[in-house]
Amino acid sequence: QVQLVESGGGLVPAGGSLRLSCAASGLTFSTYHMGWFRQAPGKEREFVARITWTGTNIYYEDSVKGRFTISRDNDKNTVYLQMNNLKPEDTAVYYCAAERYRFGTYVVHYWGQGTQVTVSS
Repeated sequence: QVQLVESGGGLVPAGGSLRLSCAASGLTFSTYHMGWFRQAPGKEREFVARITWTGTNIYYEDSVKGRFTISRDNDKNTVYLQMNNLKPEDTAVYYCAAERYRFGTYVVHYWGQGTQVTVSS
């Protein structure tokens, strides 16, 4: 049974930092690309960041470039999202996802349950 378990969310003031973690089990972690997504109230889930299975390629949504850093530790089956200089518009439930590259795009195979990040102004 595949499980992706996020942790590290919470309430922080604007300008603060949080580090999210996603611990994976039940899958061969090192063979999956890993992504972070978020969903704010009343909005669709959106892409935030992605790191390929070797860590060679990293992608960010434009609004988080320079503030967020994605990384992974294949020995610990864990992916991280370091979030600095947080803004109120970063408030959302953050989800990690295990992905494969298929048919020219990244396809999510597994989702975590999400962790709430709230940034106060």
